[in-house]
Amino acid sequence: MNGAVTDVTNLVVTEAASTPGKQTGTFKVKAGLAQMTKGGIIMDVTTAEEARIAEEAGACAVMALERVPADIRRQGGVARMTDPKLIKEIIDAVTIPVMAKCRIGHFAEAQILESLGVDMVDESEVLTPADEENHVDKHAFTVPFVCGARDLGEALRRISEGAAMIRTKGEAGTGDVCEAVRHARTIQRQIRTAQALDHTELYSYAKDLRVPFDLLQKTAQLGRLPVVNFAAGGLVRIAVDVAEVLCMNGGVELQAVTSGSRVPLCAATPADVSLLMQLGVDGVFVGSGIFKSSDPTKRARAMAQAVTHFRNPKVLAELSEDLGEAMFGTPVNQQRRDVTSSQEKDKLWEATLARQKFQSTA
Repeated sequence: MNGAVTDVTNLVVTEAASTPGKQTGTFKVKAGLAQMTKGGIIMDVTTAEEARIAEEAGACAVMALERVPADIRRQGGVARMTDPKLIKEIIDAVTIPVMAKCRIGHFAEAQILESLGVDMVDESEVLTPADEENHVDKHAFTVPFVCGARDLGEALRRISEGAAMIRTKGEAGTGDVCEAVRHARTIQRQIRTAQALDHTELYSYAKDLRVPFDLLQKTAQLGRLPVVNFAAGGLVRIAVDVAEVLCMNGGVELQAVTSGSRVPLCAATPADVSLLMQLGVDGVFVGSGIFKSSDPTKRARAMAQAVTHFRNPKVLAELSEDLGEAMFGTPVNQQRRDVTSSQEKDKLWEATLARQKFQSTA
């Protein structure tokens, strides 16, 4: 290679000498890494030991996190990029690709992650957005990016910004696969709609979706997104203290639960993985709650095997055996009702206070 020395570490390629006419960090190269994860499972990990378990279980990559999405939802506050020290420990512990999250629009965090040598950056809505209007210009980076999307318009806008991989947003940290299914079906339905339109109608549809025409046209021709599309959001298992469950669910009363015990909060099963794979996604992200179980290796392997055997119900039945009792959790639609009810109570209370104030001054 004309004296060039190529150093490959966790699939990050650097050139020690420039080669005339050679380009590095092109979109084709970045999308190629995402293609290598196709048909695989990516697991959230919070320690180097969890990363090793994920690799041995068959994960194609790991996502380095300080807190799992369920913890972020429960604890609140500003969620930021993972500690660089932890990321480096995880990179050193495994041979599979290591990913890490940055806040939406926070290009400085993305620059730091790229300098650490992560294999892919997730510009994630799970973390607190740094910019409510703009996303990171991903073309300016040599590291590939993965971004979340709820529909075709959002997916194609992220791809136009340079995303090499798309994932459904789902509802991270809930264990409710409903939103991931909704987003996967929405994207597929909108692609079929684009395929049914003629050239003139496609221009109008591109305006409706607020996406570049040529990107929408390419998607319609392919019958799928032009980059790898994974499912995420709701694929997590986690066991927490009863006090934490009470806190997360706004003080909801639990029946027949003793103080100090631990209960499962969110559920995802090999069947959930199979459902999403059969809906047409290329792979899945799963939360690191599996590592808080009594047998994380078994759970991790079951989820990893489910991606490979998603069309074989007999194998899925075997993988689903003895994974724990029925799980507690609040479905996404119930959470919405709770939020609406809470808002209505707040409005009623504010109206009562205003009336009392008016009567006292009358």
